[in-house]
Amino acid sequence: MDDKSQERGGDSEPVNSTDRRVRADAQRNSKALLEAAMAVFATSGVDAPVREIADKAGVGVGTLYRHFPQRSDLIVAVFRNEVDACANAASVIAAEYEPGEALARWMQRYVDFIAAKRGLAAAFSSGDPAYESLPLYFLEKLRPALQTLLDAATEAGDVRADVDAKELLFAIARLCSPDHYGGGPEQARRMVGLLVDGLRYGGAPSVGPKT
Repeated sequence: MDDKSQERGGDSEPVNSTDRRVRADAQRNSKALLEAAMAVFATSGVDAPVREIADKAGVGVGTLYRHFPQRSDLIVAVFRNEVDACANAASVIAAEYEPGEALARWMQRYVDFIAAKRGLAAAFSSGDPAYESLPLYFLEKLRPALQTLLDAATEAGDVRADVDAKELLFAIARLCSPDHYGGGPEQARRMVGLLVDGLRYGGAPSVGPKT
């Protein structure tokens, strides 16, 4: 067996420890850039200098541009990353808490998502076609996550049965809008807590078919 054969795996692709390190470094850099961008966008807006983002991530500007050639690429990636994290949190919370409590806790997690997204608002309202797919992505990820929690809480009798997941997503987002009541994140959490109390009114355990 020659040296080249020894360097290849079963799928005939080169197996090289240097390549693996490069891929791992690239993944770490990408994650660091997304986290840094989210933090910078939240405080300085989406027009913040890219060097500020790169410095916060601990990488060079060239590395940022290799991962995200356009500013819109970074903004889209940040939004999708935040949506994914919020959606994935639903199953984690559901595994740790009873259905009604899980729903309430995820709704507060969603408040955090809305608060973090404020820094992206200017980009989303810009009319740039790069962002056209994001509302659909938002619904495709978050609506099923919330619906699963709602179904479980309804089945347990913890919340009323006439709640639509899409409407609830938009209701929470409206409560979190500073233009809606002039408050900050803490006030938004309190108001969403009141909304949770309203959902509990009229809740009743589901019953099976009569025999």
